[in-house]
Amino acid sequence: MLNLAIILEESARSVPQKTAFILDTVELTYQQLNQAANQVACALKDAGIQKGDKVALSCPNLPYFPIVYYGILKAGAVVVPLNVLLKSREVAYHLNDSDAKAYFCFQGTAELPMGETGFKGFQKTEACEHFFMITANPDTPSPIPGTATLHQLIEKSPPEFDSIQTQPQDTAVILYTSGTTGQSKGAELTHFNLFFNAISANNLNKGMGGDRVLNVLPLFHSFGQTVLMNATVYAGGTSVLLPRFDPDESLRLFQDKSITLFAGVPTMYWAILNATNLSNFDISKISGNLRLCSSGGAAMPVEVLRQFEAKFDVAILEGYGLSETSPVASFNRLDKERKVGSIGLPIWGVEMKVFDEHDNEVPVGESGEIVIRGHNIMKGYYQRPEANAQVMRGGWFHSGDVGKMDEDGYFYIVDRTKDMIIRGGFNVYPREIEEVLITHPAVSLAAVIGVPDEQYGEEIKAFVILNEPESINEDQLIKWSKENMADYKYPRFIEFRETLPMTATGKILKNELRKE
Repeated sequence: MLNLAIILEESARSVPQKTAFILDTVELTYQQLNQAANQVACALKDAGIQKGDKVALSCPNLPYFPIVYYGILKAGAVVVPLNVLLKSREVAYHLNDSDAKAYFCFQGTAELPMGETGFKGFQKTEACEHFFMITANPDTPSPIPGTATLHQLIEKSPPEFDSIQTQPQDTAVILYTSGTTGQSKGAELTHFNLFFNAISANNLNKGMGGDRVLNVLPLFHSFGQTVLMNATVYAGGTSVLLPRFDPDESLRLFQDKSITLFAGVPTMYWAILNATNLSNFDISKISGNLRLCSSGGAAMPVEVLRQFEAKFDVAILEGYGLSETSPVASFNRLDKERKVGSIGLPIWGVEMKVFDEHDNEVPVGESGEIVIRGHNIMKGYYQRPEANAQVMRGGWFHSGDVGKMDEDGYFYIVDRTKDMIIRGGFNVYPREIEEVLITHPAVSLAAVIGVPDEQYGEEIKAFVILNEPESINEDQLIKWSKENMADYKYPRFIEFRETLPMTATGKILKNELRKE
């Protein structure tokens, strides 16, 4: 028997009065969180939600997210977290595809009216029976007449609930992949997948019970949900929530909330380094509290890593994983050699290899597709037998990421298979070009894609954010690139931008750049 909600129940028993979540001046203890989750579970049971039913959740990084998340799990149901940026058509697709029976949706803001958008999506479904609005102020009615609020749902529910017992291999969460290739697919993650990954994250961070963790990574995403929320709850630590990433606000929380542990994607580290008000913060206080940082979600540019570590006197450990791997598959260790630019070693109980296009293992040092197997691998994509057969060939999960392994067993990401450029028969990996470009003193951030070309099939184009506008022109940067890269690698086209399109988790949207 195993229900992932046990991580909350155990912390509520052992440290009931300890602060679990902080949002601005609001603090929620483990006892309060557990009782509120119990009320959600009671209300769901009364509403007819049964073991195994799917319940969707759209909510930014607010205390409501863990309250509803653990409440759904306690009821024996399956959590379906949705990206808060989805439009009504996309919400409807996810509700229908997951067979959701109920849907909790935050009301949002004037700029991002999530509640209105979510309700329109809900109205386009047939099987989803219940819609619950999460209002910013629990005492206010729903902005959409006729819909119940979270507060109305739970106000008469008792704060005690005997969690429904589930098996380790029962599905706990369905996480939808980003859908960069075709329609988004739901990865079924089991109670054991997520439980063991939370324990692994806690162990890799050398115990998070005494930490104050800044959680700005979206909780609907596997990184923020497992590595931060679940791992911190399991350890009995404290999470400081930030609903939307902002470098200045992150620095303020680093300083004022005495943050000891931070995890983010590379663009977050880059944004903090380039914050306009960086000099206004007490860097010595921030670095004095920070004991560890970690990065994942995309390859960290080596130059950004070095600059951040030098500025804040803290180590950044890189790891690797996907939604389908719960998510952590590999990580650099505090007790072993750290190799800058590496995604580390496979975590305990997980195997990784590098295969060629025929699913044969390649020699050490050669590039191929990273494949993974172990306790962290999903049950499969929900109702996608053909996709499962393709991605789980030979008992290995095929990641779609191009990587290599060195003689010590450390892995390195070369690029995404879909991002690889083939120029005149040569394989060109955008990440390698981006790493070189960012070493130029005028370049702050770069994203490289392939564009159609009659002669070579694909040509190389770089989108560049400069440290200072007009500090270099296109011809000068192309000339510099030619001097520092092989002839088939350097970009022939460079476009300067003030910003680059990014996902809610901070990944650069190269698909959007290709569409342009």
